[in-house]
Amino acid sequence: MIDINTFIPSDTLMTLINILLIIVTTYILTRLIAHYMNKMKRFKEDMTAIYLIRDIICAIIYFVALMAILQFFGINLAGTLLSLGIVGIAVSFAAKDIISNLFSGIMLILDRSVKVGDTIEINGEKGYVEKISLRSTTITDDYGVKNNVPNSILTNNEYLEYKNPEMYRVDIFAGLPLNIDIVDFREYIINKMESYPEISDNPKPDVYGKEISFKQSKIKVSFWVNNFNDKDKYKLIITNDIRKYMQIGETDE
Repeated sequence: MIDINTFIPSDTLMTLINILLIIVTTYILTRLIAHYMNKMKRFKEDMTAIYLIRDIICAIIYFVALMAILQFFGINLAGTLLSLGIVGIAVSFAAKDIISNLFSGIMLILDRSVKVGDTIEINGEKGYVEKISLRSTTITDDYGVKNNVPNSILTNNEYLEYKNPEMYRVDIFAGLPLNIDIVDFREYIINKMESYPEISDNPKPDVYGKEISFKQSKIKVSFWVNNFNDKDKYKLIITNDIRKYMQIGETDE
């Protein structure tokens, strides 16, 4: 039987095992912390402070793990950091954007000028704030695209913050078969939209004729949702209501 100690000294083997244990433990701890803190969304609408606490705890765990690993190589991280004052200054200049975003993130979270769930517009891009971390803020736009905006941009530039809840206009374009009466359809779909509490009564929903051809009548269904975050939900609901009415019309033909 081959003795592994002939290839790897026992001291080196134990060092590698200990380093591996630290890495695995660090990974499990950070994943568990992120998992349980993210579950708090069910109980807390404003997750801004929760995200800050999560990031700080994870950063501390990473730092402690790094110090522990370096100890196995005979490196005293605390002493090394003190002895590298000049290098530290140079590194701080090189990492000034990271440091700027870090402190900007802390300012945003503590000042609560921007909170998770707010609707804002910056540099012509509008969306709701999905997450605020120490380095960047995640803003999801109307198309579901997530934009990671560096925190320093939010603290150093002007942005529009919309009143909560922010109303939003939804336009749905459809082509109705020629056998469907547009006036009857308009009455039906408006009654449907007015039955949903999240669709605004002021401005009122309406249907507009756009174009007619030998195959179909093109119309636009327009309504406002009371909350910006409900736009995709009711776009799907009303689209499905239109589809159901079109099926009924084709069956009656």
